[in-house]
Amino acid sequence: MLLVILAMASTPAHAQKWVTNWAGPVQGPYPIGNPTAQPDLRFALPSQEAGAKDQTFRMIVKPELWGQRMRLRFSNAFGQKPVSFDGAFLGLQASGAALTPGSNRPVTFAGKKSVTIPPGGQIWSDPVSLSWVSNPQAPELMGRKIAVSFHVASETGPPTWHAKALQTSYMTAPGAGAVGELEDESAFPSSTTSWFFLDAMDVQAPANTRLVVCFGDSITDGTNSTLNGDDRWPDVLARRLRAAGSQFSVVNAGIGGNQVVGPVEYGPDKPFPGGPSAVSRLDRDVLGLSGVTHVIWFEGINDLSTNGRATPDQVMAGFKDGVARIRAKLPGVRVIGATLTSVVGTTSAAQASPDVEQKRRALNAMIRDSKGLFDGIIDFERATLDPATGAFRPEFIPGSTIGGPGDGLHPNRAGYLSMGNAVDLRLLTATPARSRPKSAAPPG
Repeated sequence: MLLVILAMASTPAHAQKWVTNWAGPVQGPYPIGNPTAQPDLRFALPSQEAGAKDQTFRMIVKPELWGQRMRLRFSNAFGQKPVSFDGAFLGLQASGAALTPGSNRPVTFAGKKSVTIPPGGQIWSDPVSLSWVSNPQAPELMGRKIAVSFHVASETGPPTWHAKALQTSYMTAPGAGAVGELEDESAFPSSTTSWFFLDAMDVQAPANTRLVVCFGDSITDGTNSTLNGDDRWPDVLARRLRAAGSQFSVVNAGIGGNQVVGPVEYGPDKPFPGGPSAVSRLDRDVLGLSGVTHVIWFEGINDLSTNGRATPDQVMAGFKDGVARIRAKLPGVRVIGATLTSVVGTTSAAQASPDVEQKRRALNAMIRDSKGLFDGIIDFERATLDPATGAFRPEFIPGSTIGGPGDGLHPNRAGYLSMGNAVDLRLLTATPARSRPKSAAPPG
């Protein structure tokens, strides 16, 4: 009893820590990537080589947790020249590019209003105080979005970006200057469904907050889900955890087209639409985030495709390498694997070969029998499979944003809802002790 009392006395009643509450992993230089429903950007970015010049971006992001202090991470990971940022602000989105009056706050970097990030670099901003967040648990804040505005003066070259944001953000015309302090939308005529330069946001949250990083490819990134609908499977999982009263942040570290072990070479001068391999981006997109306690790693189908040409053994070797690095850097972390969904009947040429489906089934068998590699397995295959055909259930196929018949590779809103509901929350809420993996079947 005395030890318990002493432990309680040594822990501040309101102890807090930095926790990532949004992520949009950068994948390469614009325009290399796979955006969804992208508007014509030739007026906002007339020259791919020159990039942005003397214009302001207003990126819209949805924090999973709210707090009175936030900070931002800007990236020039795939730039070929230094990029200078100034005129940065953080405010509450009202609608479109317009902000809630009185919510916009200046963002500084080591106390200065501007910062230059060298090629390959990234930087965190100073903490931003948000006095208007009087109660971080207020129901009216849930689902609201942050507008992060920033200005670039000189030509950036091809901007570092995340192509498939599935979230509408905004840009000024070139030469419009630094207008991030404006709370109306008149200066932001162009829209984009991608995120540029901004790749993570942190919040100061209670010390018991846990962070789940959903690490994967386009089915985590949300292809075929609803533009601005926030109905990717990680979004569904986040809402379930919140409804259960758990203190979690869930962030999406998926990149459309990503592979576990390929491509072998990647750089600004040799880009690939799916970005660098998962094992090579692990430091930035998982280990570099704040407060990570859980990782759900769900990918591999692009490795097995005719683009990747990897074997199931090679993908498993990548998983083993990555999981070992995660555990070495984050003692006590829980790493959860997931089975790959079917490609039977897909119209995607890279995955349509019967050989890809055979390799997928072989890899799923390895994941299910991974002998302690993972702390648990989520059976996404079972959650989406039509046993009669071996393909997706037919109601999971038609596209949710652009419509049409779908591609048989990416689920729609209904499919992502089934996947998010397939995660046994006990895999995340259990005491972080290592145990033999157990499949988590869909509830009901």
